[in-house]
Amino acid sequence: MMARRRLGRQFGWLWAAYAVSAYGSGLGFGALPLIAVLALHASPAEVSALSAVGPVVGALIAVPLAPWVEFRRKRPVMIAMDLARFAAMATIPIAYAFGRLGFGQLLAVSAVIAAAKIAFNAASGAHLKALVRAEDLLVANARFESTNWSSIAIGPPLGGAAIGLFGPVTTVVADALSYLLSALGITAIRGREEVPQPADQGRAGAGAVLDGWRHIMGDPGLRALYLNNMLVGGLIMATEPVLSVLLLRQLGFPPWQYGLAFALPCLGGLIGSRLARRVVTRYGRDRVFRTVGTLRAVWLIGLAFVRPGVIGLITVMAVELAIIINMSLYSPVLATYRLERTPKHLVARTLSAWSIGQQASIALCTALGGLLADVTSPRTVLAVAGLLILGTPFLLPWRAQTAQHEPELARTPA
Repeated sequence: MMARRRLGRQFGWLWAAYAVSAYGSGLGFGALPLIAVLALHASPAEVSALSAVGPVVGALIAVPLAPWVEFRRKRPVMIAMDLARFAAMATIPIAYAFGRLGFGQLLAVSAVIAAAKIAFNAASGAHLKALVRAEDLLVANARFESTNWSSIAIGPPLGGAAIGLFGPVTTVVADALSYLLSALGITAIRGREEVPQPADQGRAGAGAVLDGWRHIMGDPGLRALYLNNMLVGGLIMATEPVLSVLLLRQLGFPPWQYGLAFALPCLGGLIGSRLARRVVTRYGRDRVFRTVGTLRAVWLIGLAFVRPGVIGLITVMAVELAIIINMSLYSPVLATYRLERTPKHLVARTLSAWSIGQQASIALCTALGGLLADVTSPRTVLAVAGLLILGTPFLLPWRAQTAQHEPELARTPA
């Protein structure tokens, strides 16, 4: 049996900060659209705009933030982004208490949260690369992945119960406080952090904004994985709104069954993330990219065949479970390879570019899926997305390039 890797106290504080923030976000999952519906009586078009426009604006804000994150100490950046998210979220219960909450404020908060999340994740990834040894990156990323999926499994059901008991802004308060606690956890990380210096002093200005994309597109392995990940993520996320319409409105699933169908399979994220290091050790990273990357894509078509009743509920849960197990195994391997292939002075900009592209792809695919559903039906959108995603494995690299610092576990036979 493989012994548990010890990554040190400093990583423990970073992981704890991530965990408290992730569970806060899990409790507040979908809180802004819910507030828009329950408190502001927003129309379906306004709710869709809140789900799509806010994150897209946030991604645009994050573009010029990337060099700012790159050339500063990462812990102060993470603390600043946590405090920004705390302040933005805290405005909602305050405005609600005084009867001043408006839809425009929700849009602004959504954009700030999206931009701060991208900047925080970029700084966190860069700091992680400096905090743990190269051979421990996969273990660290797998722990983040398992925490993320467990928060999604536990948070939304508890958040729904809290809203039913205490009102629509309850989970927003919890989410805001989680960012404050995350900032406190990051301050507990000790050790001197040097101010990063641009590798090319002339690139620290406007030209540095696009350097993340230049690096991704100039690396054949990263480029293939980037394009594949954008399409897979966009197509999977595009099915969520139309699937909710199909299950709740057309097939008559009660809300508790709908919540169960998405929450319970998230426990599969614990399985996949815990298997990541063992699978890479035994089969190698290239086979994980090809095989598990393909297995992420083959199950989505099953959602087009969902029927009413228990069989339909089991079908949704089985499809979601299969997708999540493979995604949670694949994602930490991808995150580790991305860090290994990226020079230290480009990590924050590369991670920002990756997140911005992913966010834009999800927004575009979701919008197109909504339009197609209006013209045809939700089941048609599920079928089209399921068929299109079957082509994404052809974008996967047949053999990923050797990383700059190949981890021992990727070279060592079982």
